Amino acid sequence: MFANRFTALVDACCLAGTLKRNLLLTLAESDFFRLRWSQAILDETERAIERILVGRGVVDAAGRARRARDAMETAFEEADVGDYQSMLCACDTLPDPGDAHVLAAALKTRAAIIVTDNLKDFPADILAPLNLEARSADDFIADTIALDPGRAVAAVRKMRERFKRPEKTAEVLLLDMEAEGPTETVDVLRPHAASL
Repeated sequence: MFANRFTALVDACCLAGTLKRNLLLTLAESDFFRLRWSQAILDETERAIERILVGRGVVDAAGRARRARDAMETAFEEADVGDYQSMLCACDTLPDPGDAHVLAAALKTRAAIIVTDNLKDFPADILAPLNLEARSADDFIADTIALDPGRAVAAVRKMRERFKRPEKTAEVLLLDMEAEGPTETVDVLRPHAASL
């Protein structure tokens, strides 16, 4: 465990897709950072997962989305940030007022980073005075792996081995990741493909 672990609040857009969600949760589980979210973020995540599954024609999309949320909450009971409403007044300058709850939860939990793929909604000129930074999931995951590649690659290998339907080889995992967009993460992992 890193003595200087930092706190990252993860936005719903980074938890909706299976691979990004698995990578983020795997690295958090391996103590690379303290994971935080709020019930509002999980509500958005659950709806987004359901939409993705419906789009794929999955039967019982709502039930599967709920089970995914339940699994996240069970695995990371300490991740929930509550009672952040008093911070909402400090968050009214964001471009999208609908994201105020994300910033408020980050402030409440004293996160160092908001992991979001909606970077335009969290401008640096608003976050910097609050000692916060917004990073894309790809940048955040790639940088986290680079902190300790040996330990991170071992964690990602365990993640890959949990995939059963279908099973994934290291190369298939990297190809799937490239297809979904985390190309910087793929660049960091590719030299370690034999260990994945």
